[in-house]
Amino acid sequence: MAKIAVIGAGYVGLTTGACLAHLGHHVTVADNDKNRIDDLQAGRVPFYEPGLDELVSNVTKTNRLRFVLGATNASKDAEFHFLCLPTPANNDGSTDLSFFEAGISEIASVLQPNSIVINKSTVPLGTAKKVQEALGTDGIFVVSNPEFLSEGNAIKDFLEPSRIVIGSCSTEYSERVAGLYSNIDAPVLMSSWESAELIKHTANAYLAMKLTFVNEIATLCEITGANIEDVTAGIGHDPRIGSDYMKAGPGWGGSCFPKDSASLAQVARSFGFDFTLLEHTIDLNQKHLDRTADKIKQLVPNNSKDKRVAAWGLTFKAGTDDLRYSPSIEVLKRLEAQEYEISAYDPTVKDTLMQLPLIEVTDSPYECINDADALVILTEWDEFKQLDMEVVAQSMRSANLIDTRNLYDKNEMEKIGFTYLGMGV
Repeated sequence: MAKIAVIGAGYVGLTTGACLAHLGHHVTVADNDKNRIDDLQAGRVPFYEPGLDELVSNVTKTNRLRFVLGATNASKDAEFHFLCLPTPANNDGSTDLSFFEAGISEIASVLQPNSIVINKSTVPLGTAKKVQEALGTDGIFVVSNPEFLSEGNAIKDFLEPSRIVIGSCSTEYSERVAGLYSNIDAPVLMSSWESAELIKHTANAYLAMKLTFVNEIATLCEITGANIEDVTAGIGHDPRIGSDYMKAGPGWGGSCFPKDSASLAQVARSFGFDFTLLEHTIDLNQKHLDRTADKIKQLVPNNSKDKRVAAWGLTFKAGTDDLRYSPSIEVLKRLEAQEYEISAYDPTVKDTLMQLPLIEVTDSPYECINDADALVILTEWDEFKQLDMEVVAQSMRSANLIDTRNLYDKNEMEKIGFTYLGMGV
């Protein structure tokens, strides 16, 4: 089994390291955040991902997974070096590669001959080639191996993937990396650096476009009297279309879709290509977030005194504690700008949110809705389906329900006494 260094102990790095150790490799995960390394060495996973804490604990006990401060301490004895570093978006939509480049600079001096540097970070097309040029050709090789982890399902996505993509300038290096996954039963797609990098961005941009399309159809359903649930069921049975990513919602967000879509659009512009379809997808998502906020304002007019809105769900989707580019937060920001009072509940978010100074985060969904003029469902947590909605209606000042995830049946909610607005229903 291989000796592997994973540079970066964030969401991708920790999942990658734990899963590779589970496959039998000896893995050292490094990070420059001392508090994070201290937590991991003490057995504390610093973010929420179902099953990850247990997996980390199990493989740590076998001594196949350990955590160190500083990338050089992980890379000095390793043959494979996974770069799992943040690549946030700049204001113009381009990718900030400063963390990524700093990680490469940190390990460059300790890389052993015949080492392979494997990029799992999401980077713009052409990055792997630039890294190879920077490291030189003296026995150090660069391979692109993008991740396709969905938050809330990351372990399954890693160990039971739909495909493994490996890009390099040589089949020899690709095959060495493929060998790390020999215990996983999945198609291995080998390509050039450029194709592998574009595959990752294209996948996320396509899914973002699919969600935008469904949200646009949901709006059309509201105008025409059609029902989005019926429409998506009808087209989802078509095998050419499929039923995945066909749920109407408040808008899309998260750690990947916004920045990857913006990055791909920026890369296209840099090559002189007018990617109007993708640019318009990004713009339409912002307009849909506006429409979602307007639904709430429709039931709680801006001229109302002491406008109080309760929000269930703050993360960008269920199964995570990730608030990055969360559509929930974006919608609530639009309300906060007009001085709505906001109380919120989310199963994985307990601290006051610095992004929203006027928000109150409560310890229970029932506490959240006291004296509210409207309740908005923003994240599709299963917990919300189990609550007593009659009690909720009675506890509110006005029983207005804006269900942006279509968790509830409209007729049932109206029988309880709610004024109900869904998405496309």
